[in-house]
Amino acid sequence: METMQEPEAPGDLVERLCRATNAHDLQGIGACFAIDYRVEMPAHPGREFVGREQVLRNWGQIFARVPDIAVEARSVTQGDTAWSEWEMRGTRGDGSPHLMRGVIIFRIRNGEFSAARFYVEPVEQGGLGIDEATRQTIQDGAAPMAAGSAATLPSAGSKWTER
Repeated sequence: METMQEPEAPGDLVERLCRATNAHDLQGIGACFAIDYRVEMPAHPGREFVGREQVLRNWGQIFARVPDIAVEARSVTQGDTAWSEWEMRGTRGDGSPHLMRGVIIFRIRNGEFSAARFYVEPVEQGGLGIDEATRQTIQDGAAPMAAGSAATLPSAGSKWTER
């Protein structure tokens, strides 16, 4: 008698991605994403992309340059949306620490991530105190907080839509 496997709960997909990432399993990572997966990066619109293949290229580069990378995530899922908080930690090839933290909001379709809004950034070591960071952020002509970054506002018609 054949047994039917229970379908994966949407929240389990985040855990499966963590396991595949920590195992450095590119095939397992790829299996979590739809072929037409789409990423929006509101803080870095020039980095947005479409496609599972780009996910695999990104993780291939990360594994090559941060060979001991490990991730942790906490998530909550409602309907087809998983809100997840991530920490990515390891040591770069030159011996310097690699630490990123942030939030990824995933859309799930047919048991795969179909889209995401990505807010994961390098953790600033040292950095400005809150008073100075606020002052620099609101000062006319000043680069906000991080050197070389620029504040951008979304266009009036900007919204997250499933394609």
